[in-house]
Amino acid sequence: MAQSVVTRFDALTIERLTNLCKLTGKTKSYYIKEAVNEKLEDLELMYIAQSRLEDLKAGLSSTVSWEEVKKRNGLQD
Repeated sequence: MAQSVVTRFDALTIERLTNLCKLTGKTKSYYIKEAVNEKLEDLELMYIAQSRLEDLKAGLSSTVSWEEVKKRNGLQD
């Protein structure tokens, strides 16, 4: 079930969003949802990468070379 969230945007952002909607025929809600979902995905991936780096630095994980990946998967030249 969808939930509402209330937020405020500066006038320039609203103007840009309104112009985009006029050009494409899509709603403001459509573009806001698209932008939030895309940014959330980026932030989630960044968090995962930072967490993996911390694990690596702490000695909790290790790396594998590209050569080793190819070897393990039968992808040698």
